[in-house]
Amino acid sequence: MTHALVPLAVAAIAGRQYVSPKLCFWAVIATLLPDADVIAFKLGIAYEHILGHRGFTHSLGLALAVGLIASFFAGYLQARRWVVFVLMTISCLSHPLLDALTDGGLGVALWWPIDDARYFAPWQPIAVSPIGIKNFLTARGWAVMQSELITVWLPLALLVVPAVLVRKWNTLNTRRPSHEME
Repeated sequence: MTHALVPLAVAAIAGRQYVSPKLCFWAVIATLLPDADVIAFKLGIAYEHILGHRGFTHSLGLALAVGLIASFFAGYLQARRWVVFVLMTISCLSHPLLDALTDGGLGVALWWPIDDARYFAPWQPIAVSPIGIKNFLTARGWAVMQSELITVWLPLALLVVPAVLVRKWNTLNTRRPSHEME
């Protein structure tokens, strides 16, 4: 859930003139793409393998590829090509960056294909999430949600709310006739 907040926050800050609802929807999907690697568990691929969880799908390389591919659909996404590239790359990359802030697992293969090593951020304030919806609806899941509320939701709200209020204020002031503004 928390991964989706990044493109939603960017869309709220940038506004519809840059981020269309279609682009926002697909940017949310891009935040989920890195966890497609959980299928590796079902296929018997070891967690620590580059095809395993938090392997190559959690890399800057994949995020750049997603941004590049998505940019070819700028017309469909009703946005400028560079906006699509940047938002889709940021959205996909935000997933491994947030995962690197967790206190569990083996880290993320952020620099694949240059480096197969897994990395954590120097600061790991987010409790690692249990895998699967059923496991998330537990006391441990609630602890994860609390850590995400404090470390991700609150900072994003502190960015989004003032930005949206300023944009609304500017919109209201530009719509008033000039003789009312004096």
